[in-house]
Amino acid sequence: MIIFLYGEDSYRSKQKLEEIVNHYKASRKDWLNLMYIDAGQIEFSDFYNNFKVFSIFSEKKLIILKNVFLHKKFQEDFLEELKKLEDLKDVMVVYEPDVVDQRIKLFKELTKNCKSQEFKLLDGRILKAWAQKEFNALNQKINLDALDLFLSYVGNDLWRASSEIKKLHDFKQSLTVKKEDIELLVRPKIEVDIFKTIDALAAKNKKQAFLFLQKHLDNGDNPLYLLSMITYQFRNLLTVKQLAQKGLMYDSIIKKSGLHPFVVKKNYFQCHQFSFEELKHIYHKIFQIDLDIKTGRIEPETALDLLISQI
Repeated sequence: MIIFLYGEDSYRSKQKLEEIVNHYKASRKDWLNLMYIDAGQIEFSDFYNNFKVFSIFSEKKLIILKNVFLHKKFQEDFLEELKKLEDLKDVMVVYEPDVVDQRIKLFKELTKNCKSQEFKLLDGRILKAWAQKEFNALNQKINLDALDLFLSYVGNDLWRASSEIKKLHDFKQSLTVKKEDIELLVRPKIEVDIFKTIDALAAKNKKQAFLFLQKHLDNGDNPLYLLSMITYQFRNLLTVKQLAQKGLMYDSIIKKSGLHPFVVKKNYFQCHQFSFEELKHIYHKIFQIDLDIKTGRIEPETALDLLISQI
């Protein structure tokens, strides 16, 4: 049996993975048949041959397989043997704690033929209910206006939200969390929202990008800083796209680019939204707009609006 866990909300997908692992551990005396495998660290043929042999002679195993979508050759070989793997008695969790390119054939086959669960980012009332539940789990009371402010600071980054909730609990203990406690202990990070803006740009969602940009400006964020972050992102997209076009895979791109693996992973899928020529054209526009701002030819806010409209 194959279980496919994926989605941008890595906090909840990791919780689901841990739930599966803990259930497996609870039903066995030893954990020798629990295996974590990185698709980038093993050839598919070795993985598959060992998998078949062990499946015949040992008790049911739980295999956590990560990074399949970052390694094209492993992905292609995995797809060819998918039906046979699905029919084996062992349980395999294909775990991808991020956005997956849904155009890829393997994605379509996994979601069609296997048990799959997508973890989208929470928002609105669902996000608020999640946060309230987390506070309740610690027997920590919080005023409604404080909860609203808390969520406006941390957004739907559940990793950060969980950490901040624990910090507030340690500080307040049995006392109710108030709005002034949030203002004192939880600092809003511009980086949290700027990457949403950049993600919208990379996905060519101009409407969403305009909304995020206006939110930044309304909050008093510096337009030149916003432009610098956009420049940084598209420079990375251009770098990853150029190396990917040469046929380099994920691990090779990390080595050649010198970028952090997380940055490469995020940009590896986003760069497929653009052709190499489009990215070069956008990067040139960013450079020109930066120059126009610095020489006083255009106001920064107007320049950012213009840039988004042209991407």
